Amino acid sequence: MPHDDKPTDYTQPVAYDSQGRPLYAHPPRQPAPEAPAASPQPQQQFVHVTRAVEPSDPEMSPEATKRHEDSVKKYPALNLSKHEYIISEVRRHPIGLFGIVAAGSFVGLLIVFGLSAYPALVPTGSPPLDAVLFPAFLLFLLVVLMTYIFAWVYINNKFFLTNESVIQEIQTSLFAHNEQTVSLANIEDASYSQTGLIQAIFNYGSIRLSTEGDETTYRFHYVTNPKRQIAILNNAVEAFKNGRPID
Repeated sequence: MPHDDKPTDYTQPVAYDSQGRPLYAHPPRQPAPEAPAASPQPQQQFVHVTRAVEPSDPEMSPEATKRHEDSVKKYPALNLSKHEYIISEVRRHPIGLFGIVAAGSFVGLLIVFGLSAYPALVPTGSPPLDAVLFPAFLLFLLVVLMTYIFAWVYINNKFFLTNESVIQEIQTSLFAHNEQTVSLANIEDASYSQTGLIQAIFNYGSIRLSTEGDETTYRFHYVTNPKRQIAILNNAVEAFKNGRPID
């Protein structure tokens, strides 16, 4: 028998039941499309790295080791790292002592002059010279002691340049001491200034350092030959940042 290729009309009834209700044919159910195969998930890989208990220190040349040992012996009060050594020590110019010594000498001379003129200046009936000698002597010793303390405080303000940092020793009084340390990597600008004829004649001035980030400024006054000290400092900063050895 010939096959009828005409598509089936599923909207028309194909038969009727016993009660006369139409019966319809249903299209064949299409198989559900297969879900695409899931791509395989990459497996996590774990790398185990063996780490030493203590990191090894960088190697130092014999010359650098010797300079570090010499610096520790010469400056035991400084907190130097294992590989740090002093390149230069900057002290205040002696001219700053002139005002301290001059003021102390002036007061001391006033005491001596007052004792020598005491009989002529003090009227009769006042305490005799012998009675004021001991208090005047104590006052004179106090002036000498204060002059020495001011000079000692002035001298103990120092500035150290190392192969890793700049260390400033700040002495503000007999019992007030402060230490500031700035890494060479953080120094953004280093400059000096000389103001006035006296500073130019005696070749002293001020050093100014500014750091990156917090924009902190450090100053050190009465520096001898500040131009040379800034040249040494800038060379050390450039060498440190470029990984070159510092002379």
